[in-house]
Amino acid sequence: MTPFGAKVRELRARRKVTLKEMAAAIGVSSAYLSALEHGKRGTPTWYTVQRIIAYFNVIWDEAEELQRLAEASDPRVVIETGGLDPKATELANLLARRIAELKRPQLDQLIEAIRSAEPRRRR
Repeated sequence: MTPFGAKVRELRARRKVTLKEMAAAIGVSSAYLSALEHGKRGTPTWYTVQRIIAYFNVIWDEAEELQRLAEASDPRVVIETGGLDPKATELANLLARRIAELKRPQLDQLIEAIRSAEPRRRR
C-alpha cells in the first residue's frame, strides 16, 4: 500500500464510504481505485487527486497532504545514480535489496535522516 492509498482508505473508512460508491462518484472504476489504494497503480494524476479532494471536501492542510502523499506514492521507483558519488550507487542498491526487511521504526529513521538533509526552501 502506498502512503496515498493508505490515506484514501482512511478517509473512506472514516466516512463509511465503500470503494464502489467512491469510484462511481469520482468517475473511475472500483478496480482502479482498489489498485491505487494497494499500490498496484502508479502515481495518480493531478486531476484524479483533485477529484478525490473534492469528493471528501477536504481543504487546506489535508488537501495539501493528499497532494504531497500522491507525489510520494509511486510504487515503481527508478533511481538513476550515474555521475553521482559511488556511495549514492551503493546506497540505492542496498536499499533496493533490503527495503522489504526494514521495519516501520527503521523506515521512519531513514525518512527523517533524508528529509533533514534536504536543502531548506526560502519563503
